[in-house]
Amino acid sequence: MLTLRQLFLQNLGQTSDSPLMLEIEHAKGIYMYDNTGKKYIDLISGVSVSNVGHGHPKVVEAVKNQVDKYMHLMVYGEYIQSPQVLLAEKLVGLLPESLSSVYLVNSGSEATEGALKLAKRFTGRGEIISFHNAYHGSTHGALSVMGDSEFTKPFQPLLPSVRFLNFNAIEDLKEITEKTACVIVEPIQGEAGIIMPVNNFLQELRKRCNETGTLLIFDEIQTGFGRTGKLFAFEKFNVVPDILLIAKGFGGGMPIGAFVAPKHIMDSFKTNPVLGHITTFGGHPVSCAAALASLEVIMENNYIAEAEAKGELFRKMLRSHSLIQGFRGTGLFQAVELPSFEILLNFIKSAVREGVVSDWFIFCNDHFRISPPITITEAEIEETSYLILRALDNVKKLL
Repeated sequence: MLTLRQLFLQNLGQTSDSPLMLEIEHAKGIYMYDNTGKKYIDLISGVSVSNVGHGHPKVVEAVKNQVDKYMHLMVYGEYIQSPQVLLAEKLVGLLPESLSSVYLVNSGSEATEGALKLAKRFTGRGEIISFHNAYHGSTHGALSVMGDSEFTKPFQPLLPSVRFLNFNAIEDLKEITEKTACVIVEPIQGEAGIIMPVNNFLQELRKRCNETGTLLIFDEIQTGFGRTGKLFAFEKFNVVPDILLIAKGFGGGMPIGAFVAPKHIMDSFKTNPVLGHITTFGGHPVSCAAALASLEVIMENNYIAEAEAKGELFRKMLRSHSLIQGFRGTGLFQAVELPSFEILLNFIKSAVREGVVSDWFIFCNDHFRISPPITITEAEIEETSYLILRALDNVKKLL
């Protein structure tokens, strides 16, 4: 009889030749437990998904309660379903007044796809502008606005009329014109290695979009729901987008995403043609129930207010190690620089042996990621830091 490990390799589509292959049997809070009972600290939150930790009791309770009522009923947007309506009401109440209409989907990639369509439909324009080293998902349209040719070239031709600018390069903003339907940007570039905006870049970008009638899309799929010390990162920079993309930490561990826009923009999907954007499982009631519970947990506790101090505690605990070259980021969204990819790869392996799971960034392979659940406590940060330091010491012995 084949083991789960063998079946995993034999029957599931793989994304690399060297999957981590931890066999996790259960997870709680910041911890995951494998089939031998070994405990691992999830330093990446399933890539910024489990913001309220694994298996939060309020999220689990909400899921169970909704399952007992009903699951899928009909394609999104046809029936009045209370989990969808209550979630949208709660979310809109936490956003700037202009972001008043929520379109629920299944994932971040789908949120990107819907937003790009909406911008083209509303403006009647065809050009899309993104940024180098941007990551917005892996579906065809989302891949078209990924800012790295190494990843996109094998799948060309992609969407036409997509151009790329340099993040933080204010002089590049003149490339945005009256032909541009939208600019899609991460307020903080994630997979580039957590690159912060500088020199009022986002403010200047907002100004240029206003001048040209271009819609500004903020991708907060990775930065949303308290990770940066604000509910959404755009609040740190006092710039409001025309369309907001959310997913990952939105669902408390369940699959859900959304794009949010002013109602008069979102209404473009209602006519010419009717059903301008549709989804079968978007806004699944069980996912919506989980998302609402997760959002309530975040807003009813001090996790957002504590994120900056928790991020700084990680820096304080780690900065003295000789292999650490520096830090980038904000709140519990940190990138830690090591001298080389080889050293980083050895660190990742050593950290797993010590019981800490981290990774690097798609477009930045000499930094490792610190983005644990925002529920992490100071004691858990100290525990995690000691294990990271021990893993770094193990690597240092190999040099």
